[in-house]
Amino acid sequence: MTMLTSELETASTSRRVADDNEPTTDNNNNNSNNLPANNFVTCIYRMKLADAICSITVTWAKTLISHTLYITVEDPKEGHHYTCKIDLKTWQFWGKKGLKTFRVADIRVDVFWDLRSAKFTSSPEPSSGYYVAMVAKEEVVLVLGDERKEALKRTRSRASLEDARLVHKKEIVFAKKCFCTKTWLGQDKREHNIMIESAISGPYDPEMWISVDGRETIRVPNLHWRFRGNETIVVENVEVQILWDVHDWLYSGNHSGVGIFVFRRCGDRDIDTTVVQPDHHFGNAFSDVLGEQPIGFCHFLYAWMTE
Repeated sequence: MTMLTSELETASTSRRVADDNEPTTDNNNNNSNNLPANNFVTCIYRMKLADAICSITVTWAKTLISHTLYITVEDPKEGHHYTCKIDLKTWQFWGKKGLKTFRVADIRVDVFWDLRSAKFTSSPEPSSGYYVAMVAKEEVVLVLGDERKEALKRTRSRASLEDARLVHKKEIVFAKKCFCTKTWLGQDKREHNIMIESAISGPYDPEMWISVDGRETIRVPNLHWRFRGNETIVVENVEVQILWDVHDWLYSGNHSGVGIFVFRRCGDRDIDTTVVQPDHHFGNAFSDVLGEQPIGFCHFLYAWMTE
């Protein structure tokens, strides 16, 4: 088995683990829109743990009664997975800062977090004011959040020489007309602001606009006929393919339902150079498009339009 084949199988397994940790959709309620009962953001990272490359799945999940962070680490040798669960909706202020320890392939792994000053928007993932750090063999192998210096200070560990790289992101967002998210598109490590706006109802033909960092990059008129499609844009000299399927926005009744979007970097040399299996929510047409080119980082966005 080649190294590339092994990495692809690992990525596929990590996505299955992510699906296990993600909330389910309540399809038996009385809401005609069948809105998900939960909100989540899942990210999959590839990183070096001791002397082996493994995957880490991070899921921020929120319901009406809970707010949880799941960190699942793959055992690169045995194929097992270890999940650290952190309760974020705790009434105790001290509970928002803590440490958990577990072992992966006989390696001690420590997870430190401090969310006491974390700021949240509509996403279950904090926007700023926090850190979550993973340490193995006195080396910080993963840091989440914008408080990196504080994380290194608290863990008393050195930073890894090889940064963990984000290879897959999946999330749910809710809005009436305007959907916002952040994703990694260009050459640098900063996230870019994505805004998806739509005009579905009214006397004119439905339209949709997609903007990157405040600049309109895609405009889709005649959405009745172009509710599925894809276009390629360039961000910081990197080709990014954007795919969409907003059929349910138009034809599910009351102009509600879910629109599905994919943002993917084309042909990342440092991630994968062969096709990764697309998300199971997509039909054959999307699968064909996703399979036409080498695939890089992928961000799957489920945009639920509410009344």
